[in-house]
Amino acid sequence: MKPARIVEEFPAPEFRAQQKQALRDIQSAFEADNDVVLVRAPTGSGKSLLARSIMGCARSKQTAKPAQATGAYYTTPQVSQLDDVAADPLLDDLNIIRGKNNYSCLLPGEHDTPVDQAPCARESGFDCSIKHRCPYFSDRSIASAQPHAAMTLAYFMQTAGSDVFGKRDVVVIDEAHGLAEWAEMYATIELSPDRVPVWDEVGVPAVAAADDPLDRTVRFAETLAGVCSRAKDELTAQPELSAEEVARRDRLGELISDLNWFVDDYRDPESPTTWVVDQPGGEGTAITIKPLDPARYLQHTVWDRGDNFALLSATILNKEAFCRGVGLDPDRVALVDVDHTFPVENRPLYDVTQGKMTYEYRDETLPKLARLLVRLMAEHPDEKGLIHAHSYAIAKDLADRLAEFGVGSRIRTHTADSRDDELGVWKASDDPEVFIAVKMEEALDLEGDLARWQVLCKVPYLNTNDSRVARRLEDGQWAWYHRAALRTVIQACGRVVRAPDDYGATYLADSSLLDLFDRAAADMPPWFRQQVDRCSEPTLPAFDPDAALAGIDATADDRGRQSAVTRGQTDATASGGRSRTDADAAQRDDHPLSDVWGDG
Repeated sequence: MKPARIVEEFPAPEFRAQQKQALRDIQSAFEADNDVVLVRAPTGSGKSLLARSIMGCARSKQTAKPAQATGAYYTTPQVSQLDDVAADPLLDDLNIIRGKNNYSCLLPGEHDTPVDQAPCARESGFDCSIKHRCPYFSDRSIASAQPHAAMTLAYFMQTAGSDVFGKRDVVVIDEAHGLAEWAEMYATIELSPDRVPVWDEVGVPAVAAADDPLDRTVRFAETLAGVCSRAKDELTAQPELSAEEVARRDRLGELISDLNWFVDDYRDPESPTTWVVDQPGGEGTAITIKPLDPARYLQHTVWDRGDNFALLSATILNKEAFCRGVGLDPDRVALVDVDHTFPVENRPLYDVTQGKMTYEYRDETLPKLARLLVRLMAEHPDEKGLIHAHSYAIAKDLADRLAEFGVGSRIRTHTADSRDDELGVWKASDDPEVFIAVKMEEALDLEGDLARWQVLCKVPYLNTNDSRVARRLEDGQWAWYHRAALRTVIQACGRVVRAPDDYGATYLADSSLLDLFDRAAADMPPWFRQQVDRCSEPTLPAFDPDAALAGIDATADDRGRQSAVTRGQTDATASGGRSRTDADAAQRDDHPLSDVWGDG
């Protein structure tokens, strides 16, 4: 690596704000003999441009010795972030590769077939005459041969040990704050009827009832791996497979690899990984095997893949804790802070707390929160808003109550399946719609009029029913628990202010948010502390559903305002009662071409 090249490798024609100084600081950190540099860069820092500059410092094939790694990887856990990189003309030398299921086969009659189910995957010994033109293998060949390859973190981890994507001189991980959690998720093994093709061929024991549940799970995993291997061998021996059989074969291969990894790691006395097992249903039911400390998994899938690493994020809150969580030696890691360049007055926080949103208080707080949302809609009659509901249960309750108040015609919602479609429609709308969103605190760019205000309905604490979370709290890791929630809050606060001249208000509706700020104060970045210190209570309009609809062509008539007594028993179909999402669906169903579209 040649850190001295970092400034000249900057891909934009000119620097913005603190970018040049940030590059100088990163250069100094690498020149001080650090293997890993954490770059804590807030929204608007141009992290992708910083990433490309760092990648440009990688050793080239022309100057490398035979055994030395060359080139650079860019990886991110967020698919949307990779999409942004692909669309940025300043980053056009980052050669992007995605998983096979993102590409379609080019062979006649196979144009709708994903590459992972194409004839080359179905037929033994298939020799594709146009493999050189295959979109997947073409992208893979280019990405593996060129100096700069870009991919999602999932694909990056899956290619560990690959001959195609070997070790490189520099690895840049964007949005790296959740690296430990992503590794834990990828390393989790779910054993259930829909995830195990040979489920009916094995007897699933009651592992939780055993004297040593983990040891019993390991013995079951060994048995299951053997059954999976025999089933896979039978499929592999066949000359041709159907698409369903290809999927079965590939899933069996994944299971065998995962189960063997788990067994080997458990039996390795040097492994730092702690495993936990869940089986709430008892004998014959699903088993989930989860790692608590993914350091060994990350060593194989990430740290062995490069000589030098840059990890970028706005919310790596505590260097030592982050390093412990991902298996790094803090003494070999440097932290570079990039100043926030957005005026603090453009990103205000407002205290509109209505009470606690924990389960025991939620029924009491939710009605107040729904009325608050009507007042906020009246405060912002002509501006789009985003409601971070935290869960689908909270989202549905709020949407129902807002429909009762007659303001549903300004509300858009989504399900797990319609998430991306509804988000796209909301962003494209010229009306001041309010989007009730679940799990959209990260990787969402709402610059300018896409959203001018947002509400945090609940502290995003991790679920204490998760065995990993429960185990850590049993060990007294409360600082980790509060830090994880603060990280998500900071990420959420950055959704509506994306540039120095942008502005947007964030309203704090859960009183537990203020408690979180006190508990996690030591881990709060200075620029976010500024926002918290300036937090104030706004003066809002009175509750008036008609005022909330002033920016659209609708009124909150009595038919739309249904009482809580009749909620769930009547149909809020008045002009102000039905949500935008429901109205769109009804319009599609009633359209003369709905059967052609497949909606009727």
